[in-house]
Amino acid sequence: MLQIDIITLFPEMFAGPFSASIVGRAVEARLVEIELHQLRDFAHDRHRTVDDTQFGGGPGMVLKAEPLLEAVAHVRSLRGVNGPNVVLLSPQGRTLTHRKVAEMSGHESVTLVCGHYEGVDQRFIDIAVDEEISIGDYVLTGGELPAMVLVDAMTRLLPGALGDEQSAELDSFSPGLDGLLQGPVYTRPKEIAGRAVPDVLLSGDHARVEKWRREQAVKRTRERRPELLEDWPG
Repeated sequence: MLQIDIITLFPEMFAGPFSASIVGRAVEARLVEIELHQLRDFAHDRHRTVDDTQFGGGPGMVLKAEPLLEAVAHVRSLRGVNGPNVVLLSPQGRTLTHRKVAEMSGHESVTLVCGHYEGVDQRFIDIAVDEEISIGDYVLTGGELPAMVLVDAMTRLLPGALGDEQSAELDSFSPGLDGLLQGPVYTRPKEIAGRAVPDVLLSGDHARVEKWRREQAVKRTRERRPELLEDWPG
């Protein structure tokens, strides 16, 4: 079972996404366990302060290192001597990829730290963070939404989470497609608004269907994400 701990200022944001759909079913089936930790529980002043102004001046507030370090130490005490892999969700992190998701879904324990405000005291990062991850080249209010994205992506790769394991193997970016984009897919009815399903998909010839799907995956990748073809084995 994959253990995911999330350190956040807003644990209430996770209730809906983690109780529904694939993640909700995976939690019920005990394929993944998700525990939320309120960062303010690790502040010791009367106002439960977890942020302060920047040294050197500048706009915005910075999350303090001490409560973050205590929160990570608490999680490590719960999960064992070796502790979890600690990931900070941050715009400065490496961009999340399918390969990284697959790697992380193989861990026994992962701790996600949701950044906020103008950033996180660098000393916390230096001491406790194993890696920083970004879900794209843009800035969000905090790390909660990226944490949800990462949890969803990891969970669907866990054995048993999707029911049909082949589904994940043929996703865009997956090894089953050699990292290419998935081509177009169709369902009933056979014709709509004058557009018919390609004849090959109705042929019953599995070899032709697979060949067509492969060709369409290459075509779509070339049109939309040509850089993915640089490492494609061909």
